[in-house]
Amino acid sequence: MKIDRETHKSEAQVVLFINGQFPEKMPLLANFEKVYCTDGAYTKLLKNGIQPDLVSGDFDSLSVSEVNAETKIVETPDQNATDFEKILKIIIEEGFKSVAVYGCSGLEQDHFLGNLNSMLRHKDEIEIRCFDDFGFYFFAENYIEIIDFQDEIISLFPFPEAKNIYSEGVKYPLNGENLSITTRIGTRNTITGNIAEIRFSSGNLLLFVQSLNN
Repeated sequence: MKIDRETHKSEAQVVLFINGQFPEKMPLLANFEKVYCTDGAYTKLLKNGIQPDLVSGDFDSLSVSEVNAETKIVETPDQNATDFEKILKIIIEEGFKSVAVYGCSGLEQDHFLGNLNSMLRHKDEIEIRCFDDFGFYFFAENYIEIIDFQDEIISLFPFPEAKNIYSEGVKYPLNGENLSITTRIGTRNTITGNIAEIRFSSGNLLLFVQSLNN
């Protein structure tokens, strides 16, 4: 897996807005095919001048009658899953392979933790990358190259653990260490080279890359 500053914002097929905190500067990513949103994000999206192609949810925070006629409505009343989880399933079932998410974090933090759980559950089915005012974050594959983010902050957060981690091109490299949420995590490192390489043998690793212009 490679993430290049010049191209990573043009890789998503779907741009998805959910009901967290939207970034102050929210340019749409390039070359996307669709804009989707959950019902809780719909009104905020319109205020930002963005008309979604599809809105989905249980419509407890938005009436179906409030949705513009050109927007497709998919009602998902199942209370055993979050609106983010349900719309991810829709995107996967439609055959898309990548999604960029705005509004995954911020506001109510229990929602943020639930969103991370949904990302983890579907990380092998679709590439999910979330954007906020501070950069972007995602669950890493077992080998990843991050290109042209020199001097940016990178954090490695085990979810709940990741084993046998090697990292190069960072200020504090790892050499086969394990990270665990209960013992040691890898936050606030710095990318020192043009290419930062990270690989690990097992577990789940959530990567945060600080990039104020994403």
